[in-house]
Order: sequence, then structure tokens, then C-alpha cells
Amino acid sequence: MRTDQILTRLERVFARLDREPERPAHLQTPQMSRHRVVLLGSTFAFYLAIVVAVLTTSWLVRLDWQIMFFRPYEQWPQLHAFLDYLVVLGQRGPTAVMVAAWLGWRSWRQHTLRPLITLGVALLLLNITVGSVKLGLGRLGPHYATEIGSAELFAGGDIFPSGHTANAVVTWGILAYLASTGVTRRVLSVVSAVVSLSVGATTVYLGTHWVSDVLLGWSAGLLILLALPWFEPLIARTEAYVFDVRELLRRRAETGRMPAPVVSALTPLLSAGGKWQLRSPTEAATATAEEPVPKPVTTTAAAATTATAHSPTARPAVHPAGRPHVIRSERTPVTPNGSRRPAHTERATERATARGAAARPVAGG
Repeated sequence: MRTDQILTRLERVFARLDREPERPAHLQTPQMSRHRVVLLGSTFAFYLAIVVAVLTTSWLVRLDWQIMFFRPYEQWPQLHAFLDYLVVLGQRGPTAVMVAAWLGWRSWRQHTLRPLITLGVALLLLNITVGSVKLGLGRLGPHYATEIGSAELFAGGDIFPSGHTANAVVTWGILAYLASTGVTRRVLSVVSAVVSLSVGATTVYLGTHWVSDVLLGWSAGLLILLALPWFEPLIARTEAYVFDVRELLRRRAETGRMPAPVVSALTPLLSAGGKWQLRSPTEAATATAEEPVPKPVTTTAAAATTATAHSPTARPAVHPAGRPHVIRSERTPVTPNGSRRPAHTERATERATARGAAARPVAGG
């Protein structure tokens, strides 16, 4: 496929996204209500309680070992083949592709990039939060445990919290978060909860995670979903920035040169009042246009300024006393040696006498 065909198709996609949303309901975003704040605080407290229980090797660690010795995959082997496929719903790659495809279709239908940007922000938060805790605590899984009854922390592992569980909560829960109606949001919330619970239980059945890993994975994913309304201003500004950059590139393709505001527009971080904030290219260009631009001094204006400074009116010429001003015809003509001063007669006589004396030989007595 040629480059011009690809650009034409991208232009059609952005042309559809430029249209107004189909219904006002699509513009409604979840708010950080008091109920959500309370739920966020309780989930965070539960998260800390799980971490403390594992760090202190409490009853939760003993429960982990008891279930590990129970070996569910040996108790119900007939479920093994089915659950091997079910656990894929918690893997990062397949789930991200499936959910991104659906949200891409929604972006096409609703003429907005918000669903895809929200998914990207949620996955970025998931990688930062869950990944840092995994590497920081370094817990080993049941199949690699070395000491019975130990929490297996700081041993170079990366299974606490469960990444499959947290990923299932975020990727499938984002569908409920982005739902446009209350009924759809409730239905998708139940579906995402069932999927994430099933994925977490499947990892325990397969022996790849402890029970405490799954509990912490559930709470970690739920924390990200509950905190997403705080990132809605960033999501909206990012969407506006993408469309502004696209408009600048389109104008560049039409005119063959970069428009004037592009230099400032392509700089998303601009200082305002001593603080750094994200601005869209349109806002950056507007701020740049409002700044006073010094006018260039032309050659004519510079010459006029110089002439005014040296004019008789601005600075009259003052001649020292005893040296009257003479006109050009009264001045001494220029000599061949380039000197305007006449040769001094007395000095010339002295020099000739000195040369003559040096030329005569000295007579001895």
C-alpha cells in the first residue's frame, strides 16, 4: 500500500472523529464523588492490610501454604484443560488487543479518542504500580518456594501481586468505566467482576500464585479504576493536543511548509506562572501570538537614527579656539607620501647636517 493511500485513509478516520458526538451521553465522564472516595480509601486500606499480613508472615501466609499443599489441579484434573484457556483472559497482550479493538470501534462511532486514551492511561498506571511492587517485594511463586511456612519475600521473584488478576480487573473493568448509560455500566461491572474473579481463582488452581497474590491483585486493579476520574482532565487535554497536532500536520501537507505557531505548538510543556503545565498546540500558539514581538529595525530607520544623532541640531560642531576652520581650497594639497602636513624646515635642515657629518671621514692627528 502506498503512502498516499495510507494518508488518505487516516484522513478519513480523523474526519469522522472531527464530527460531533452522536449523543450527549457519550460526553459524560465519571466524577470523583464522595461514594467513590470512600470506596477508594477502603480498598487502599485493604491493600495495605494484605501487604502487612504477608510481611509479618501471619495467618494469610499459612493459608497460602495449606492451599498449595492441597493442590487443586490434582483434586479436579478434568478442569485443567478449560482453565488453561480461561487464564488467557488475564494476560496483558491478548486482553489489551481485544479491548483496544472494541474501544477503537467505539471511538469511531462516537467521534472521540477518549476511550483509547483512557485505556492507555489505565494500562500505564497498571504497569507502574503493580510492576514496582512486584520488583520491590520479589516474592517467589508456589512452584519455586524453598522454605515451608515462609513468605518467600525478597528472593528475586515477581508474582506479588498477581499481574493476571490486576490486568483482568483493569482491562475488563475499563469497559464498565466507559459505558455511556447507567444500565450498561452496571451490567459490564458484573461481567468484569466475574471475569477477574475467575482469572484470579484459576491462577490459584494452577498453582502459579498464592491466595494473597490474587487478593492483592484484585485490590490493585480496583484502585486504578477508582482513581481514573482524577486523570480525566489529562485525558481530555491529551485528546485536544492530538487533534491540534493533526491539524498542524495537515496544514503543513497542504502548504508545503510548517506554519508559524508550530514551533511553540509542538512543545506540550510550557511554563506559566513558575509552574509547568500541559498545553495544547492551539493554546500555545495563542499564548505566543499574544506576546509582544519587537519590530525589526530596518536599514532606512537605522540610517535615519544615525543621521539624526550626527545632525547639527542634535550635536553642534565645536572648534577649538586658535584653530580657525578653513575651506577645502585653502587646505594644503596632499603630498605623494600621503601626508597632509608640510615638511618642517628646521627639522629637515638638522637631518641633512647630521647625514653630511656622518659621510665625511674623520681625520686623525
